[in-house]
Amino acid sequence: MASPPAASVAPDPSLLLQVVGLGKHYRGLVALADYSLDLAPRTIHGVIGPNGAGKTTLFNLLSGMVRPSTGAIHLLGVDVTHLSAYRVAQLGIARTFQNIRLFDDMSVLDNVAVAAQRHLPGSLWSAMMSTRAFREREERIRARSAELLDLVGLGDRTDRLARSLPYGDQRRLEIARAVAVGPKVLLLDEPSAGMNPSEAAELNGLIRRLRGDLGITIILVAHDIPLVMNLCDRIQVLNYGVLIADGDPATVRVDPGVISAYLGQAKHA
Repeated sequence: MASPPAASVAPDPSLLLQVVGLGKHYRGLVALADYSLDLAPRTIHGVIGPNGAGKTTLFNLLSGMVRPSTGAIHLLGVDVTHLSAYRVAQLGIARTFQNIRLFDDMSVLDNVAVAAQRHLPGSLWSAMMSTRAFREREERIRARSAELLDLVGLGDRTDRLARSLPYGDQRRLEIARAVAVGPKVLLLDEPSAGMNPSEAAELNGLIRRLRGDLGITIILVAHDIPLVMNLCDRIQVLNYGVLIADGDPATVRVDPGVISAYLGQAKHA
């Protein structure tokens, strides 16, 4: 089946990510409708909304895991709307998941090294023959992986199995693995889920370092409203797949539509 035509849009070269009219329909269900985003480099951008608002659908579309029904996605002017998830990651969009997806029986270091390999090309022949070039490449991969684990606070746990880590540390490991891909845009799906207040505060600092030290632009989906309000430059609010608010934290916090959406959810909880 042919892909639906992308929305007509002239890419803006000043934007890192440009999304226009993005939508996903499942038969009679509208999971996301007419979503748009202009994202400048080095931004920390938040997306919030009640359960079922369309946040995960949005991440699935941006990362290429699901094909959109309508709309267009441009990364640095390149149309990535209908590319595979693998190709989207190659071009610079990486993500974490609400439900952690680690290689449980691999070491912490190897979990990151698997992702870091895409930066250092090598041949099957050099791997089979264990050439000097191959060994040097493997050393660079492991050194880079160790650096990222230091960055997220797991540098002393490189040899442990991923499944043996506490939940909060598994979250940080998943972030390190996503960063190892070398993303321009990092999608963080509920990164503070299951964390205690101290861990959430450390996460806040980590996300700021990813932007400040590595220059990564971040889109954050979370139910932790204080985290989003304190961390993000700009916030969008989804409700039933529709964008109902878009602005800085102070503006979104007092938006009547946002207040109504969350109070309505509380009434039916």
